[in-house]
Amino acid sequence: MASRPSLRALRRVTAPLRNTPTQTRSLCVSAPLLNSSSSPQERQTHFGFETVSESEKTKRVANVFHSVADSYDKMNDLMSFGYHRIWKDQFVSSLAPGLVPTNPASDLRILDVAGGTGDIAFRLLRTAIDTHAHPSVHLTISDINPSMLSVGRSRSESLPISHQAALSFLEADATSLPPQIADNSLDLYTVAFGIRNFTDIPAALREARRVLKPGGVFACLEFSAVDNPVLDALYKRWSFSAIPLIGQVVAGDRDSYQYLVESIERFPSQEKFRDMIVDAGFVVSGDGYENLTGGVAAVHKGIKPL
Repeated sequence: MASRPSLRALRRVTAPLRNTPTQTRSLCVSAPLLNSSSSPQERQTHFGFETVSESEKTKRVANVFHSVADSYDKMNDLMSFGYHRIWKDQFVSSLAPGLVPTNPASDLRILDVAGGTGDIAFRLLRTAIDTHAHPSVHLTISDINPSMLSVGRSRSESLPISHQAALSFLEADATSLPPQIADNSLDLYTVAFGIRNFTDIPAALREARRVLKPGGVFACLEFSAVDNPVLDALYKRWSFSAIPLIGQVVAGDRDSYQYLVESIERFPSQEKFRDMIVDAGFVVSGDGYENLTGGVAAVHKGIKPL
């Protein structure tokens, strides 16, 4: 059956470069980054450049995001020179106009996973509600980390009343969403700069497919593989030399930001991640991704078959 059309759109680096991890989302690092004992039968994954058990990664990621929650938005501006705002705007605009328009117009249900502080969700609400393309809009911000959700709740208090009324918050693991996120219930599933932290990315992709309606859209914004060698060298030098130092000076937390840059380096290339999306049962159009700023970030989309 034809697919629904895609929506318009230092530490010196001596460790192995991008290979495909089986990872989960937890951004937490207030506790020391020390290995804890785990069952020898437990599956292994990556925490930055370390190999750890899946349960250990979940704990560490959680600690990272507990630690960085209050400074997260400020650090994003410093680390990306404000470019994260441009990427997020491009990501949301690529889903417009109307955010999954239907004919006739119907209610719109969105899940923003790893949505934390609300940066993507608030943009989505502005586009979906202010264009009056749907009779009603409901958006759930889901995050495994309560500290990040707390920041998002606080920020949401400054939104227009109509936006607040359309918004809810859910503490949940993206690899196993709770029963209230039912099968075939969502029009749009978004995740921005979060999926690389998931403990089991294939499991999260399968969950995304489960909860989307046929014809529903999976959309992901994530750091990716830079396609220009000169830009790549400059980007790596900045990432591994400057970002952990900025984390230490601004947030008092070097280790968390060291992990974050290592997690970017470990994330699959655009092609490998696209193939993971296809393996989860989605249909992609064209290359399946759009590079931003030479591949520093990339937008991936998949459509659940009708």
